[in-house]
This record gives sequence, structure tokens and C-alpha cells, in this order.
Amino acid sequence: MKIGIANDHSGVEIKNQIQKFLELEGYEVMNYGTDTKESVDYPLYAFKIGQAINTNKIKFGILICHTGIGMSIAANKVKNIRCAKVDTEEEAFLTRSHNDSNVIAFNDKKNIEELKPIIKTFLETPFSKEDRHQRRIDLIHHYEC
Repeated sequence: MKIGIANDHSGVEIKNQIQKFLELEGYEVMNYGTDTKESVDYPLYAFKIGQAINTNKIKFGILICHTGIGMSIAANKVKNIRCAKVDTEEEAFLTRSHNDSNVIAFNDKKNIEELKPIIKTFLETPFSKEDRHQRRIDLIHHYEC
């Protein structure tokens, strides 16, 4: 499975650690982020992840910026993207199970050991396909069209 990862200047180090972790787990990782600490505009990187999902180049995306909030806001402007800023395994589980989210966003404060179980949970949790959850996703999708 192909996973996209993107970051701004504050997320370079943790992005590299996440990429190594994912590759060890057997995922193919596509780097859409910056590799320098020179200031960049984070929305451009969030948009790249959204476009890659919409063109089937990747299945899921991971975004990192200083708070995770800006990246999630920007990603959610891309049609068909459901991005959640998550901090816990429970949030990762619920955003996949209930919202069928295809992107998660993190702040740059967590270390790789904290992120590993969150990322694994996100990538391994299927969408529940419960009617109430699908109905809500459909409402969001119809509104964005």
C-alpha cells in the first residue's frame, strides 16, 4: 500500500522518522513534503497529498506541521479528502471507523514512539460501513460538490 507523507519546515525530522517506520512496516512511502527547515507555505503540501489521493497515487496521507491544525484545514479544502488532526489511538480508530478519513495530521511535538501506535491504528482500521456513518459522509460529500 502506498502512503503519502507531507510536512512543512517544522516537521522535517519527525517526517523522516515516520517514513522509516512505515517502510519497515512494509508500506511504500511517497514524500510530498519539504526536506529543509526553510520556511514554506504548508497549504501547498496538504494540497499535494489531497491531489495524490484523488489521482490514486496513494491510498492514505499523513501531514505534519507545527500544530497539525493548519495542515488539516488545508487538506479538508480538497474535494474527497477527510482529514483529522489526531493525538490518540482512539481518535485514529474513530476517524477511520466512523468518518472513513483518508488523511491524518499531527503536530511536530510527538516523538516517533508516541506516533507509531496511532499511525498503525489509522492504517489498519477499516471503515465500519454502518448506515449512520455512511449517511453522514454522504452529507459532507454532497455539500462539497
